[in-house]
Amino acid sequence: MGPILSALVGLQKIEIDLSKLRRRRHNKASAVTIQESRIQKHREEHEAIHKQGLELRMQADGLELQLRQSEEELDKLKGVLNTAKTNKEYAAVLTEINTHKADNAKVEDSELKLLAEIDAVKSQAQVIETLITKEEAKLAEIKASCSDDIAKLDKMIDELSAKRAEAAREISPDVLGLFDRIAQQYDGEAMAQIEQAGKKPPYSYACGGCYMSLNAEHANALRTRDEIRQCDNCQRLLYIDEMGT
Repeated sequence: MGPILSALVGLQKIEIDLSKLRRRRHNKASAVTIQESRIQKHREEHEAIHKQGLELRMQADGLELQLRQSEEELDKLKGVLNTAKTNKEYAAVLTEINTHKADNAKVEDSELKLLAEIDAVKSQAQVIETLITKEEAKLAEIKASCSDDIAKLDKMIDELSAKRAEAAREISPDVLGLFDRIAQQYDGEAMAQIEQAGKKPPYSYACGGCYMSLNAEHANALRTRDEIRQCDNCQRLLYIDEMGT
């Protein structure tokens, strides 16, 4: 490998390490956002359950009011029953009383079911409140931990960026621009080694980046010339490791 490709391969090693550090930093910073999103989701769930509890409470209060009004009506009917003057009038009032009692029994059953639902909703809300408290404590831990880790990663990134800048000085601007564009596309991996298959000629060749087959012309040229050649498929910059071929 000539000086151009050697410099590019060296630059790629630094670029890949930089990509890894930047990815680690991104993940650390994302951990806070992810935890905050998790807490927000629990809060929204708690709010929905709280709203459900209020609606159930309103329904139960409505049934309770209905029962009180019905009981008042029953008291009035009992008074009328005691003053009934004929058997027909007595029977009519008694029927109305029995109807009220039957209706009240149904309302009481409905109210009991609602009260049971309210208790269940309260229990759910308490579970989520406890979970939110735990998640908030975890968030505080993540923030403290991430702050230190991000500071360390930033220092490492700065040091490696300086090393990259030094290595990039050995490469012409046009080639460096091409390298940077491809590296950005493939997470730092702008270079791809040509892989050779076969025990004897004619060998077959493939791109070590995308694993698509390559024309033998690429390998033959790079064995004798220090030049820029790109994979026909992924456009990575090709090189040959003479020690491995």
